[in-house]
Amino acid sequence: MNTVDGKYLMLRGKPLVREKQQICYGDMNDKYVLVLGIMSTKVYKGKEVPDQILIQIQSTSDGKVVKVGSKNGLYEAFEYGLIWLESELKAAK
Repeated sequence: MNTVDGKYLMLRGKPLVREKQQICYGDMNDKYVLVLGIMSTKVYKGKEVPDQILIQIQSTSDGKVVKVGSKNGLYEAFEYGLIWLESELKAAK
């Protein structure tokens, strides 16, 4: 996984970066990061919004996926992903 240079959105003290259909959340200095893949979209009130989301917890050292799942809706996927990420980071200490 490549590092990001420049300014980007910070959330809860960690970077949140989107590139096309992929969202990455977490500090590359931590052992794991959360990666959300937008698999499909739907139209809601005339706007295209993410629908089916692939949730992955990835190792920052080798990019290996240690946990994977999917949810409908970006909010729900991000909430689950945050719980999984916190759990993996605590277990790694």
